[in-house]
Amino acid sequence: MKTLLWLVLFLIGLAGVALPAVYIHAASKLPQLETEFDLEKQLRHSIEGERMSLVAGTFDRSRSTAYKRPDFANLPKDLVALYIAQLGCPTYFQTPREDGPKWAWRLFSVVAFGTEPRGDGRCERLISIRLASALGIQGTLEQVVAANRLHSFLQKDQLIAYDLSALYFARGVVGVEDAAFKIFGRELNTLQLPQLAELALTLPPHYMYEDTAACRNASLIRQNRDVLLSDLAGYKLVTEERARTAMAQPTVCR
Repeated sequence: MKTLLWLVLFLIGLAGVALPAVYIHAASKLPQLETEFDLEKQLRHSIEGERMSLVAGTFDRSRSTAYKRPDFANLPKDLVALYIAQLGCPTYFQTPREDGPKWAWRLFSVVAFGTEPRGDGRCERLISIRLASALGIQGTLEQVVAANRLHSFLQKDQLIAYDLSALYFARGVVGVEDAAFKIFGRELNTLQLPQLAELALTLPPHYMYEDTAACRNASLIRQNRDVLLSDLAGYKLVTEERARTAMAQPTVCR
């Protein structure tokens, strides 16, 4: 019994030394990510380069290639509602931001056991990981460390704003504003609930951008759009009347 106790204490002590060392080693491989300014700088460089690659190939200068700092207040609230609902966190803005030991345990569980606790912190982690990936950070441990850094200075609304601004859809099409213009020929802030639900099909976890942009499987697109609208009403994020009215509208592919 005494030997077992000493073994447990030894393993705890070893973990207390090894885990910080592993974390520091992974952090040393990352770009500077201490502030929102660092994040914006990294995204600006990569996204403007991606958009310029399309302009250079097509000579289409109808839209600016400049990366604009994401502003959650400018996002259509229906699109945000559709997004969090489909990520599986419809109460995302009704629960406090996960932090401290709960957040640390979530990240540790993902790395050590491949699972994580329940709760809206799951979506905070998913979005943070996706932002890390948008920055070109690869590797499970490296992405988790980057996600922890990003989460340390981004609030819940900022996480979503930066995520939706950095999603890659196709060559030169980065962020929901680009995707909206490519699919509908209109700016994001002019779209109504039916179009926003259709746009939501191009986002995680559905990833139907190619089908939607090319008008492939029009009947499936409409069916799935209506499912999203029904889910939205089921979560009480829109009224049933608004959802039904939106379902009655045609899709971009008719």
